[in-house]
Amino acid sequence: MRVYDLARELGVPNAQLIAILRELGVEVKSHSSTIDEATAQVVRELVREQQQGKQISQAEGAKKTVTLPPRPLPASDLAQRLAMDLGTLMRLLMSRGIVVAPHQPIELETVIRLVRELGYEFALEEAKKAVETTSPPTPTAPTDGAAATTELPTDQETVTETVTEEAEEEETTVEPVAPPETVLSLHLQPRPPVVTVMGHVDHGKTTLLDTIRKTNIAAQEYGQITQHIGAYEVEWDGRRIVFIDTPGHEAFTALRARGAMVTDIVVLVVAADDGVMPQTIEAINHAQAAGVPIIVAINKIDRPDANPDRVKAQLAEHGLIPEEWGGDTVCVNISALKGEGINDLLEMILLVAEMRELKADPTAPAWGYILEAKLDPKRGPMVTVIVKEGTLRQGDWVVAGTTYGRIRLMTNWRGEALKEAGPSTPVSILGLEDLPQAGDRLEVVADGRIAKEIAEQRQEEARQRALQPTRRITLEDFFAQMQAGKVKELNLIVKADVQGSLDAITYSLSRMEHPEVSLRIIHKGVGDVSENDVMLAAASNAVILGFNVRVDPSGRRALQHEPVDVRLYRIIYDLLEDVKRAIVGMLEPIRREETLGVAEVRETFRTRIGIVAGCFVQRGRLVRGASCRVIRNGQVIATTRIISLRHFAEDREEILEGMECGVGLENFSAFEKGDLIEAFQIVEVQRSVAEIREKPAELTPALR
Repeated sequence: MRVYDLARELGVPNAQLIAILRELGVEVKSHSSTIDEATAQVVRELVREQQQGKQISQAEGAKKTVTLPPRPLPASDLAQRLAMDLGTLMRLLMSRGIVVAPHQPIELETVIRLVRELGYEFALEEAKKAVETTSPPTPTAPTDGAAATTELPTDQETVTETVTEEAEEEETTVEPVAPPETVLSLHLQPRPPVVTVMGHVDHGKTTLLDTIRKTNIAAQEYGQITQHIGAYEVEWDGRRIVFIDTPGHEAFTALRARGAMVTDIVVLVVAADDGVMPQTIEAINHAQAAGVPIIVAINKIDRPDANPDRVKAQLAEHGLIPEEWGGDTVCVNISALKGEGINDLLEMILLVAEMRELKADPTAPAWGYILEAKLDPKRGPMVTVIVKEGTLRQGDWVVAGTTYGRIRLMTNWRGEALKEAGPSTPVSILGLEDLPQAGDRLEVVADGRIAKEIAEQRQEEARQRALQPTRRITLEDFFAQMQAGKVKELNLIVKADVQGSLDAITYSLSRMEHPEVSLRIIHKGVGDVSENDVMLAAASNAVILGFNVRVDPSGRRALQHEPVDVRLYRIIYDLLEDVKRAIVGMLEPIRREETLGVAEVRETFRTRIGIVAGCFVQRGRLVRGASCRVIRNGQVIATTRIISLRHFAEDREEILEGMECGVGLENFSAFEKGDLIEAFQIVEVQRSVAEIREKPAELTPALR
C-alpha cells in the first residue's frame, strides 16, 4: 500500500504520516513508498487514537479567544484582556524569567506564547481592521499623488488628523524594504503550487496543458508549438494548481537569472516513443541548477512503439532515478491526447506540493514577479504578474522595476475581471506607465507620489549602471564571487564539437579533486555555445568552456547583456590547466609562521619611554615592528610587538645574531632576567596546481 493512499484514507497530511512511520522504525523515503498491510493497520489504530484524544481534549472545554493588537502589549493591558489579576500575571511572568513593570510593553511573541500556555486562543486586531477597510465609505476620486478624502463625523476628526500626520511621516521614506522570499508570519496559509512544464519540442507540453485546462489553446497557436508565455490556473480535487507554460526552458532560466524564483515544481514531459532528447537534457540541467523538484510525465504511452522503461533508463543516466527503482523522482505515464493518467499526474503534483509545505501570507504587503509584458495598441502596457505574497487589489499603486502605475484593471487567465488576487494567482494588469522586464519585482506602495519617486530613482540607478563598464565573471576572479565558506563550488558548462571530445573533457574534469573546492558541470553538450548556455551560466554563476566550437549569433547577442565568461579552446590541455588555475585561485592562501630570531633578556633599564630589556641575540635577528612572544620558563606569557630597537645610543631597524641591544615592547614591561624574546612573522604561501589530485579511474563519478 502506498503511503499517500493511507494518508488519504485517514485524512492526515503525508508529512505527518511519514513522521509517524519513522517513529515506528519503518524506513520510508517519500509519499510514494510502499508499506505492508500489517504496518498500515498499526498506523490506522495509532492515528485514530490520536484523533480521538484530540476530540476529547477539544470537548473538555472550548478555548477562549483573546484579541491582541499587532504590537508589544503592556502587562496591565494584557491582564485586562485575560480577565486576570495583575499580581497573578506578574508572578507568572517572573516565574518565566520576565521581569517588567506593569506599564512596560511586552514583545508580541512573548505575549502569544504566554496566552497559549494559559490555554487561550488568540486573534490579532489587524485582521479585523483589514476586513473593515475592504468596504470603506465612497471616497472622492483621487488624483496622482493625492489622498482620497472621506467625510467623517466630528468626533473622528482628531483621529483623521493623527493618521494624516503619520502618513506624512511615512512618506519621507522613498524606497520600500523588499519583503523576504521566506515570510515568517502568524497568517501563513497554504498556497497553490506554481508548476512549469518543460520538455523537448513536440513532446506534448501544450497538448498536456490543453487537456488539463479543457481548452483548445494548441489549435490557436502556430504549428502547434507554444509561441509565448502563459499562466493558467486549474482546480482539481478542490485545490488549485497554477501552470506556467514556457517555450521550452529558456524563459524559466531567464526569469531565474533576474532573481525571480517563481516555479515550485517542474513537470518534465518526455515522449515515450522518442525518449530523452537534447532539449530534455537541457531542461533537466536547468531545473536541477535551480534546485526545483522534477516530476516526469512520460507522454504518448498510447503509441505502438512507446517504451516507458527505456525512457526511465535514460532519465536515470542523467540523475533522475524513478521511485520504483529506489530513487526519489516521481514518474507518471500519461497520454495527453487521450487524457489517460492526467488525474494521477495532478495528484502527484499536489502530493509533492504538500510535502514542500508551500505557504504564503495573504495579509502581508503584496508583491510578485512579472512573467511577461506586452504593449497593447489600444490599452497600453499589459503585464502578466504572479503574486508571491499578500493580496493584490484593483486600485493599488505599484512599482515594477523602473516603472510604476496604478492598477486600473486586473483579469485572470480567462479574461474575467478581478477585484483582488491572492498568493500564487496569475493575473494580467493594466495601468503601468511603461513596460517592465520579465523577472522584475512588482511591489505595492502607499500612493502615486512614492511610486513615482521610487521609479525615477531606479531609472537613475539604471542609467548609472549603463555608463559603467560591465564586469564579467571570469576564471581569474571567480573565487571572489563565491560565498564565504570553507567549501567552494565552481560551476561549469562544457560544449564540444563531437561527443568523443566532450566525453574526454568531462572525464578529465571529473578526476580533478581538492578537499576545499567542489567542481560541478551543470550542463554539457555537443554544438556551438547558444543563448540557452549563456542564460544558464548567468543564472547559475557559471563559466562556459568550449572546445573546437564557436559562439552562435544568438549567444553573441546574449553576451552583450549577460556577464558571463566564455572560454574557447583548441587544445584540451590548455582547458584543463585553466580550470586548475581557477581552482587554485579560489583557495585561501596558506598562512605560515616564520621565526625571525630569539634574544635573551640579561638586564632591564628604565628610560623615558618605560622599561626596556637589555638583550643578547642568540640566533637569527630582531626586526623593529615585528610580532614577538615573551617566553618565561618555557611558557608564553605575552604576545606583542617590538616597538623600539637600540644598539648603544643608535636606533636600529634590525639587530643581527651575536649583538647586544635594547628592546622595547608594546604594552609589556614586566621583564625578568632569563626571559626569551622570540620574533616571528606570518607569511602567505600561494597555492599551487600541484595540490589538485586526480582520482583513480575506477572511482571517478559523473559530475552532476
